[in-house]
Amino acid sequence: MRLAAPGVRPARFKTALWYVVLTSLSIVILFPVYMTIVRALSTPAAYFREGQPLYPVGIQWDIFQRAFTEGDLGRKLLLSLLVTLIIVTSQLVTSVAAAYAFTFLDFSGRRFLFFVFIATLMLPLEVTLIPNVDTIRSLGWLNSVQGLVAPFLATAFGTFLIRQGFMGIPRELRDAAQLDGFGHFAFLRRVAVPVTRPVIASFAVIAFLAAWNQYLWPRAVVTEGRWETIQIGLKSLAAARVEESNIGLAAAIIAALPVLLLLIFLQKQLIRGLTAGAVKG
Repeated sequence: MRLAAPGVRPARFKTALWYVVLTSLSIVILFPVYMTIVRALSTPAAYFREGQPLYPVGIQWDIFQRAFTEGDLGRKLLLSLLVTLIIVTSQLVTSVAAAYAFTFLDFSGRRFLFFVFIATLMLPLEVTLIPNVDTIRSLGWLNSVQGLVAPFLATAFGTFLIRQGFMGIPRELRDAAQLDGFGHFAFLRRVAVPVTRPVIASFAVIAFLAAWNQYLWPRAVVTEGRWETIQIGLKSLAAARVEESNIGLAAAIIAALPVLLLLIFLQKQLIRGLTAGAVKG
């Protein structure tokens, strides 16, 4: 009869305990998502009449198709996707360029300028909302793509995050690139960006989530229904169909699908990027 090696049983017990804890946390986190699906599938009157159970009541299998059609979600999703892609692309370009300048270029007042640059993170959108709306209105950009994206074409957070990744590049690598005749643009394109790709990818995911979920700014610069983004469309649909609240919930689930797919396929890059950006060297 073979005896278990010392420490094997405690290790197995510890592993099993971690599985129990993580499973419990997963249930807690996923429960609201499950209940949203239940509420979306249920006929509102029947669901409340049954006492709001944990299962669908009077299932309406066509609710997602109805939400997509009645809420005109196709057009709103495309507009939100266009606005999000423009914002993410612009923020990637400006953040990479600014991060490179703050990391590898020597110029007077670089540290002070960087601190001022980062200090803008302390200003919430609400502080600059009215001046920005006045600017957009004076330019005649209400109800337009440029009006939806203009204030978000650059971000200090992206500069900070990518700069942390650039700071991890060994100085010897930069010196070797100079000996090979690499200028700043060549070094950025062939060395700096490939080495910090996980950091840049993680920032792209964060920027996508922030741009996709915007509500306050589009609400301030959109006055026509055809320029409503998906988040404004969800609010309008829920307000217009109060007696059929499950339509709004179904529309919210549809709007969350692009974000869910993005996180599923890029979760490894997000974790690696945030970890790499938090450690120098």
